[in-house]
Amino acid sequence: MTTSLERQSVELPPRTSAPRRLLKHPRLMHYNRLAALVLTANLIFLYASWTPSTRTMGHAALADLALAILVRQQYVINLLFKLATWAPTSWPLKVRWTLGKVYHFGGLHVGGALAGASWFLALTITTTDGPLMAVGWTLTALLALIIATALPPFRSRHHDHFEKIHRFGGWTALALFWTHTLLASPGPVEVAVLSVVTFSVALPWLRLRKVDVRVERPSPHVVLARFDHGETPFAGSSTAISRSPLKEWHSFANVPAPGEPGFRLTISRAGDWTGDFIDDMPNRIWVKGITTAGVANIETLFTKVVYVATGSGIGPCLPHLLAAEVPSRLVWATRDPRTTYGDDLVDEILAVQPHALIWDTSRDGKPDMVRLAYAAYRDFGAEAVICISNKKLTWQVVHGLEQRGIPAYGAIWDS
Repeated sequence: MTTSLERQSVELPPRTSAPRRLLKHPRLMHYNRLAALVLTANLIFLYASWTPSTRTMGHAALADLALAILVRQQYVINLLFKLATWAPTSWPLKVRWTLGKVYHFGGLHVGGALAGASWFLALTITTTDGPLMAVGWTLTALLALIIATALPPFRSRHHDHFEKIHRFGGWTALALFWTHTLLASPGPVEVAVLSVVTFSVALPWLRLRKVDVRVERPSPHVVLARFDHGETPFAGSSTAISRSPLKEWHSFANVPAPGEPGFRLTISRAGDWTGDFIDDMPNRIWVKGITTAGVANIETLFTKVVYVATGSGIGPCLPHLLAAEVPSRLVWATRDPRTTYGDDLVDEILAVQPHALIWDTSRDGKPDMVRLAYAAYRDFGAEAVICISNKKLTWQVVHGLEQRGIPAYGAIWDS
C-alpha cells in the first residue's frame, strides 16, 4: 500500500500531445462547445433563410429562449443524466468519457439565451407597430440586463443580485413575451410553446413548502441538517433551501442513508448565508423544486471511480460512498476532520471506505491534490476521477488529469 508521503511524490504520467491538450483546455470545455454549437446552428439557419420574415425571426427567438429555459428544468436535467448514464461500461472509454460531461448542459442555456435575445433584437428593429415596438424594446432591454448580470465578472462578485435579477427579470421577461406574442396574433404553436415554458418555470414553485429540520452542529464550521418530511431523494441529488423564498436559494447535496427515510445536508461556513444558518440554527426551512441530479451521478458510466474532496466537498460524495453502487476510493483533504465534522460522520465514512485517504491539512499541510488523485486512480485501477472542491482546486485536478489522458469531472459553477 502506498503511503501518504509516497503519494505526494508520485511521478505524474506525461501530458498528451498538444492538440489533445488543447481540446482539454477549460476554455474549450464541453459547456462552451455546446454554447458555440447552438450559436453556430442559428447562424446556419440565418444563412439558409437569408432574409427571414418577422414571423421567422419570432419563431427563432421563441425556440431559442424555450431551449434556454427548458434545459434548466429539473425533470429535464434528470432525464439528461438518465439518458447519458444508460450507456453500459462495456462501451469504449472515450465514448463514456464524453457522455460523462452531460452536466455541461448549461452551455445549451447560454447559447439559447444569447441566440434568442439576438433574434428578438432583430425582430424589434424591424417592427413598425407602435404597441409591439414599446413591448419589444422593453423586453430587449430587460434581456440585455439579464445577460449582462449573468456574465462571470458580475455573477461571481454579486451572486445575490444576479440571482434576484435572473429570477424577477426572468418572470417579467416571460410576461412581456406573452404580451408581445398576443399582440402579434399568435398561432397555436406559439401559444403551446409559451404555455410549456410558463409551466416549466412555475412547477418548482408549485412545490414550495416549509418543513421541519433538525440541525446538529459538530463544530462552528459545519452543521448537519436532517429532514424527514416524507421524501427520500435519490443518492447524488440536491435540494434547494431558503429562509426567504423570494430572496435567495442555496442548493446542497442530499445524503440519504440506505434503508432509512429522510436525508441529510452538510452545510459548511462559506459566506453570510451559511454563516447565519450555522450561528442561528433554524427548526423550519423552505424547500422547493424537484431533487436534481448532480455531477457525481456520472459514476455509473465507469467500472471504478476515485472521489476527490476537500472540506465540505465530502457532502456530495457521501451519498455515493454509502450507496456503493460503483466501486470507489476516497481521497479527502480537510482541516481536523473529527473536530470539524464529528466522530460519527468520519466513522461512517471509514465504515464504507476503510482504505480512504483522509488528509488532515491542519497537521500535514496542504497536499498536492493532483498527485494524490493520480496515485489513488493508479493504485485502485479506476477509470475516472470525480472532484468536489472549490473552483480553483477543482479545475487544477480536472485539467491536471485530463491533459494526461485521465477522465476527470468536477462542478463548473454555471448556476
